[in-house]
Amino acid sequence: MTARVAEILIPLALDQTYSYAVPDDLRLEEGDLVAVPLGPRERYGVVWSVRPGAGDNFKKVAGKFDVPPMPAALRRLVDWLAWYTLAPKGSALGLALKVPVETPETIRVGVRLAGPPPKRITPARARVLEAAAGGLVHVKRHLAEAAGVGVGVIDGLVDEGTLKTVALKAEPVAERPDPDFVRPDLSDRQRAAAEVLAAAVATATSQDPVTTGSRHPVIVVDGVTGSGKTEVYFEAIAAALKLGRQALILAPEIALTSAFLDRFAGRFGTRPAAWHSGVSGRRRERVLAGVASGEVSVVAGARSALFLPFKDLGLIVVDEEHEGAYKQEDGVCYHTRDMAIVRGRFENAPVVLASATPSIETRVNVQRGRFSRVALPERFGGRTLPDIKAVDLRRDPPERGTWLSPRLVEEVRRTTDAGEQALLFLNRRGYAPLTLCRACGHRFNCPNCSAWLVEHRFRRALVCHHCGHAERVPETCPACGGAETVVPCGPGVERIAEEVARLFPEKRRIVLSSDFPGGTERLRKELAAIAEGEADIVVGTQLVAKGHNFPNMTLVGVLDADIGLTSGDPRAAERTFQLLQQVTGRAGRGSKPGRALVQTYQPDHPVLAALVSGEAERFYREETAAREAAGMPPFGRLAALIVSGADRTEAEAFGRNLARVAEPPAGVMVLGPAEAPLALIRGRYRFRLLVKAMRETNLQEYLRQWLIRAGKPRGSVRVAVDVDPMSFL
Repeated sequence: MTARVAEILIPLALDQTYSYAVPDDLRLEEGDLVAVPLGPRERYGVVWSVRPGAGDNFKKVAGKFDVPPMPAALRRLVDWLAWYTLAPKGSALGLALKVPVETPETIRVGVRLAGPPPKRITPARARVLEAAAGGLVHVKRHLAEAAGVGVGVIDGLVDEGTLKTVALKAEPVAERPDPDFVRPDLSDRQRAAAEVLAAAVATATSQDPVTTGSRHPVIVVDGVTGSGKTEVYFEAIAAALKLGRQALILAPEIALTSAFLDRFAGRFGTRPAAWHSGVSGRRRERVLAGVASGEVSVVAGARSALFLPFKDLGLIVVDEEHEGAYKQEDGVCYHTRDMAIVRGRFENAPVVLASATPSIETRVNVQRGRFSRVALPERFGGRTLPDIKAVDLRRDPPERGTWLSPRLVEEVRRTTDAGEQALLFLNRRGYAPLTLCRACGHRFNCPNCSAWLVEHRFRRALVCHHCGHAERVPETCPACGGAETVVPCGPGVERIAEEVARLFPEKRRIVLSSDFPGGTERLRKELAAIAEGEADIVVGTQLVAKGHNFPNMTLVGVLDADIGLTSGDPRAAERTFQLLQQVTGRAGRGSKPGRALVQTYQPDHPVLAALVSGEAERFYREETAAREAAGMPPFGRLAALIVSGADRTEAEAFGRNLARVAEPPAGVMVLGPAEAPLALIRGRYRFRLLVKAMRETNLQEYLRQWLIRAGKPRGSVRVAVDVDPMSFL
């Protein structure tokens, strides 16, 4: 047999493959998952290529895992991601490589009638016997619920021999969705849009687009809030299912998808497989295997779902494509929307970008003809968009020490007295963003970050939202020793909830914030409770702004619309407009008309003027023109280099060395180094350099050569590269 050498990519921060000899009795192909020796340890890796050759001086591949190989399209995505982001190939592989873990199979046990009646019959036992009549096998928990008893009653009947335990087959990781389970009642516009998407799915093939030269379409579903975008792209999923291909739905906040999963089940008869950080253990392994084998047809997931090893991916949907949560800020810095488009190209799968407020990048790509667009300018069922008014806090301020203006208080009272729901939105977690001593002015800062500590009353702690540091709220000032001088400044959602409880003690209230205890499951239950009308007033952060349908919510109050407008971020105006448009869109989605009140000190600001007037297109035109005049994305390119280190002097010195050897060519400008706005995070001092380049610049090649000239940093200093940065902190 011809000797062979395998090039193995290992999921470590290494930018190269390693050569290993292939044992004569081991059959290896590209994409296989293998174990290889690396130093004193054995590591996992993926076969990136196999070539003939004598590997006498090479270590040997130790073994091969009995799992499907990583598909060629996914390996191409890893290569492309590493090239685009300047991340080591091994780090990029780490996003896609899901190493199988030996987890014991949980045996599901059921019970059925199999013996004589028990010697002693109680009312509870009688109900169990009645529910179990017929000899069918029941899951113990389900039988107990049907009989209205505890599981202990079931166990007692098993002990007496009346019920017999039976091993059940493992539940399928996900039932196959039925594309014809329920045919939706679409409006004419929705039907026309759905036909465009379904046609794109039908014309795409699973042939290799690299060899066939085919081009996958990217289609933007641009619809106002409540226009039925989800129902439209569901028809594209149905088209993919009919062709036997798989579909991926990406969502920015997987914690918020319970209602979405129910809507999916209502259309297709079953929920899709879920993939996010909350899926763990054996179920994670089964979803992974099902995706690779093709058993799992549809996955709904967060960012990491983009790197699953689909056998035949025929459609990718990026819901709320404008969301900043799609940007991965740590490790390999990538934007999920952009990588989804790249994966769609490698898979020859159409990509659907859905949003009520598409990003300027997406809108410009439509104008350039790179993406196509279908529009849904009206709400489904003839419902109207909410009437939005500004509350000028300079003329109609809240009472001293409060945060709700009299006009908003009156509207909340009128709304809830009519049996309708009101939402009060403040995009600020905790009780107060700043705590200080009113005697000496001492501010409570994080010891690890250059950030204020945020008071959280429900935790009775001051918390850093960047590193997680927490400490008790002191009874005396640590600087001057003053007693009862430590006070909170400014509002967070907890403080607003306190004010609401004081103003409306008789009303039912729910507070929604991502840092409340209970995690994903609590959020899902509370969102379901709101949708079912179990709360009169909802106080929430941006968690409530995205994609939810609360039929009885007719009023939205935005408490501080100016928060996002003070940032130095070049996308600040766009992001604020998108967020306010989304949150005000929660009003009036049912049969009753909606309205929104936006509290602001800047009612004439272009963002707020566009929101109130409904002139979204005018805002986008002006914002796009300003970006083009400044050469900012998408008309120019940006990259950030973040130099960090445990020693401030060392980090700053390396940043200055980077600037000295920058040697920018024509069309490239290097700014910095400058101390980052958040100069200290997790005990590391940070300096930023910003590269601004013309759109046609080969930015990646320039950055690579620049970093080579600078050399490797020493000591604790690290350099992170963020191509197309979304955060400037």
